Amino acid sequence: MHQKVIYYQDELNDEFAGDAIQARLIDDKYKYYHKSIFKSFTHFFWYRVIATPIAYAYMKFKFKHKIVNRKVVKPFKKKAYFIYGNHTHNLADAVIPTMVASPTDTHVIVHANNVSMPYLGRITPSLGAVPLPDTKEAMRNFTDCLEYRIKQKRVIAIYPEAHIWPFYTKIRPFKSMSFSYPIRYGTPVFCFTNTYQKRKRSKNPRIVTYVDGPFFPNLELTGKEQREDLRNRVYNTMVKRSENSNIEIIKYVKRETEV
Repeated sequence: MHQKVIYYQDELNDEFAGDAIQARLIDDKYKYYHKSIFKSFTHFFWYRVIATPIAYAYMKFKFKHKIVNRKVVKPFKKKAYFIYGNHTHNLADAVIPTMVASPTDTHVIVHANNVSMPYLGRITPSLGAVPLPDTKEAMRNFTDCLEYRIKQKRVIAIYPEAHIWPFYTKIRPFKSMSFSYPIRYGTPVFCFTNTYQKRKRSKNPRIVTYVDGPFFPNLELTGKEQREDLRNRVYNTMVKRSENSNIEIIKYVKRETEV
């Protein structure tokens, strides 16, 4: 089978998700969380009754999904924490954090596209989607939401690479900014690395997810140094885990290099 090739220029900003969704503006009018009984019920219904069983079935039958070392999060199942992962699949990336953190509810920080889709965009917030803000006013609401979820002892998932590169088998460089959250809220950090591995009788690769942690800030460092140090330890761990990929569905080539 001919291997697909994608050319890129900027590892930090190029996006290959393949959707053409017109993102809504996330401003001060966007309601990040609700406390009503009705909204609690809709969250339970969509998250536990509908999405979770479908997610498990999809990952099992489509990718024979396996999670390695999930035991490291079990001592923290009644505590809040942040979890970081590599961003390499449109659908799988929406459900894998939930599977890693189960039975704790997980909220995933996402691009506004995820709450802008017709019909489905109204449901994704009930599934845990937390869109990044576009204005200063919305930023206050966003941070209030994170603080509220931390108090609820929920898990916050972040994809620090920010952009989807389907089936990419390495770890792209990412910034340290998002690591300020666990430092601010005093929570542990975990990471998960999705790898793609060969299967004998299927054209679909097997997704094997490796979980690592906990990581804690080095309190002997300054705030910025803590953030950089935490980022580097998570990044290096993910790079090492990514070496377990042994199949390349899509080849990514930088434009100034030859295929």
